[in-house]
Amino acid sequence: MSVDHLDQLHGLPAFDFPLPDQEVVLPEADTVAWRISYNPYADESDEDFDGRFKRFLTSVAPSRVRALIIGQWGETYEGDADDAIEQLLMAKDRLTSLEAVFIGDIIPEESEISWIEQSDVTPVLRAYPGLRELGVRGGNGLSFPAVAHANLRTLRFETGGLPGEVVRGVAASDLPALEHLELWLGVEEYGGNATVADLAPVLSGGRFPALRHLGVQNSEIQDEIAAAMAAAPVVAQLESLDLSMGVLTDEGAAALLDGQPLTHLKRLDLDHNYFSAAMTERLRLALEPSGVKVEMSEKGDQQEYDDEVLRYTAVSE
Repeated sequence: MSVDHLDQLHGLPAFDFPLPDQEVVLPEADTVAWRISYNPYADESDEDFDGRFKRFLTSVAPSRVRALIIGQWGETYEGDADDAIEQLLMAKDRLTSLEAVFIGDIIPEESEISWIEQSDVTPVLRAYPGLRELGVRGGNGLSFPAVAHANLRTLRFETGGLPGEVVRGVAASDLPALEHLELWLGVEEYGGNATVADLAPVLSGGRFPALRHLGVQNSEIQDEIAAAMAAAPVVAQLESLDLSMGVLTDEGAAALLDGQPLTHLKRLDLDHNYFSAAMTERLRLALEPSGVKVEMSEKGDQQEYDDEVLRYTAVSE
């Protein structure tokens, strides 16, 4: 699976804020998700990320900006996101309509996902109490201590390795409006050491009463996660469940089918799986007649080496 630049955020099309020498007619401030990025290897201007962000604030009506996408802030595998986050914090009294932020819209050609140096992103939530959506790409150095936020509806972490400490911080947070939670757990080799036990407060169903979509994805322990979901109280309140991108086999699928009913779901995403043909058919017969849209088209990459079967998550390095 490729990791691409966002083409939209918060329902708004992404728009790249131009370089200093580009003559571009800018859209109205509230009609797009503004992407601000600085690639030190492709950008020939003397303007760094901080300078670009400051020029952005003087080029549009900042009080009308609804969505911001933070791309490269320089050499993202050496310098962390602190400076980019600091620019957001300093602009909090100007970006008064900001509803969505994505930090780290960086593709492999710019930096591999597990090389992106992240930071503590919770200051953004504290600075913007009206924020409804926060997304982050990259797990290296990522921190998310428990936080309270009354209005956040979507929280998304795209990583090749999500630290267990981050999962525990999310699970301990007070987010009463949270409707959509997406966690790419990744692999242990790249810092993905979260366990099913770390997810327990989320799976209990009492932590996030408004939650309607839960994604626990891209994990090498996907069968364990599926088995936990089979008895997790949170599933009853969901409209969609995403267990895609990981190492999900017939064992995990059988646990799901033998557990609590899933027929209330509108969508169950099991893409990038390692199912047998018989299990694929069993899942469809069990769920699709009840109206559940089951995604299972993409198969995972499997190799054999010295009689050992090797299976991989969709995104790691």
